[in-house]
Amino acid sequence: MKQKPSTPKTRPSDEWIEIGKIIGVQGLNGEVRVYPSTDFPERFEEPGQRWLKYPNQSTPQPVELVQGRLIENKGIFIVQLAEVTDRNQAEALRGCVMLVPEGDRPHLEEDEYYIQDLIGLVAIDQRTGEEIGTVVEILTAGHDILAIKPPVPAVETPDISEISETLETPSKRKSKPNILIPFVKEIVPIVDMAAGRVEINPPPGLLEVNN
Repeated sequence: MKQKPSTPKTRPSDEWIEIGKIIGVQGLNGEVRVYPSTDFPERFEEPGQRWLKYPNQSTPQPVELVQGRLIENKGIFIVQLAEVTDRNQAEALRGCVMLVPEGDRPHLEEDEYYIQDLIGLVAIDQRTGEEIGTVVEILTAGHDILAIKPPVPAVETPDISEISETLETPSKRKSKPNILIPFVKEIVPIVDMAAGRVEINPPPGLLEVNN
C-alpha cells in the first residue's frame, strides 16, 4: 500500500499538507536536504510555490521552489529555494516543515492514503476483534510500516487489607513499545477511514515478536 500523505495568514493549520522536513544543508550554494513525507516526487522536483513552517511558529511562509532532485540511495531530496544562496541561509532553515495547501492533494488510486489520514486510526485484530492500539507514525524501511501504540494497561487498585505494613506502593503503569506492522494488503486488508480504524490480520508470531 502507498501513503501519500487564500493566504497563509488566514488558512487554518488543518488545511495544510506536510510534504517534508528540512533536515540539513547540501554544499555551499544554499541547497537543503529534505526528508519527504509524501510519495509524490513532483512536490520537490517541479518549480513553484511551497510554504515553510519554522519551528515554534504557527503561520507558514510562502517560498518559491526553484528545483529539486532525488538522492535515491538515501531517500531524500536536494532542493533549491529562491533567495537562499549560501550555506548560512540554508542552515537557518533546518527543522522547517514544507507544506502545500489541502486543496492541492493529487488524486489517489485504490489502496493509496495520505500519511496524516492514517495517524490516529484504531488498529483492530481482525481475528479476535480486540484493539491492538492506535496508529501514531508511518515508518519507511523498504516498504511502509505502521507504528501502533498499544493501550496503556489498567493498574488494579489493591485491597487496603492486602497492603503490607511496609507500605509498599503498587507498581506504576509501564507503557509498551510501539508495535510495528508492515503496511501491506495481506496484513492490513481493511482501512476504514469513515470508521476510523484499520484491521490487522497478522501472520503467526508477528504480534508476539513485537511484544
